Amino acid sequence: MHDDPIFSHEGLQLREWTEADVPALSALFDEPEMARWTPLASPFDEAAARAYLIRARERRAAGQALQLAITTDGHTPMGEVLLFAAADDGSQVELAYGIGAPYRGRGLASRAVRLLLPYAFRNASVHRAVLRIAPDNAASAAVARATGFQLTDEPPVVRESDGRVVRLRTWELRRGDSY
Repeated sequence: MHDDPIFSHEGLQLREWTEADVPALSALFDEPEMARWTPLASPFDEAAARAYLIRARERRAAGQALQLAITTDGHTPMGEVLLFAAADDGSQVELAYGIGAPYRGRGLASRAVRLLLPYAFRNASVHRAVLRIAPDNAASAAVARATGFQLTDEPPVVRESDGRVVRLRTWELRRGDSY
């Protein structure tokens, strides 16, 4: 995740977050559905947005994660798509996404996931991409289905954030599957 990928297809442009995005980042992520489905701070004010941006840059520099703004014009952020290692041996990557309330229902998340998948599988050792989704998150499950992910029978992944425990189901897409 050290090279500088350029992602543009299906009417989307994925790009790195910039300092100028802090107000938009706060506006996108400071709302009830983001607080419900993501581990983001709530409230997500501009201070939280700046801290998030700093952490994203640190993770990118360390080769741990790629966090990209989802845009249709290369400028206005409408959401985010993330890619990070999901297994210590490099065999799996995890994707995640969040779309701001004014932009939902436009297929942005599924298009962003499809756009990022070839990059996710570029390393020959990666054989599986996963999504971790709360069982009652119907919108996110729809994105998983639309992008070719299949629900597994793996035990739920338990994650804690800000004292809140969530049990997430694993959806997978294997190298060679259609998306």
